[in-house]
Amino acid sequence: MNAKSSKRLVREGSLAAEVDVTLVEADGGWTPYLSIEDAYKLDDVRDALRAGDIKRASRLASRVYRLTPVEA
Repeated sequence: MNAKSSKRLVREGSLAAEVDVTLVEADGGWTPYLSIEDAYKLDDVRDALRAGDIKRASRLASRVYRLTPVEA
């Protein structure tokens, strides 16, 4: 079983967060996959962004962004 660090982007409305996770690769089955803790962390970040709680999201994620549309 191998583990590899990765980043996942979670977007909710005009906010996005970059979350550090570990991808686990194992022989056979559906790989790579997230640990249950990382899956819950992604859910917690999504809930914080949905509620507009940037402080909580920034404690769980490595970076939090506010997205703004660009006029073309």
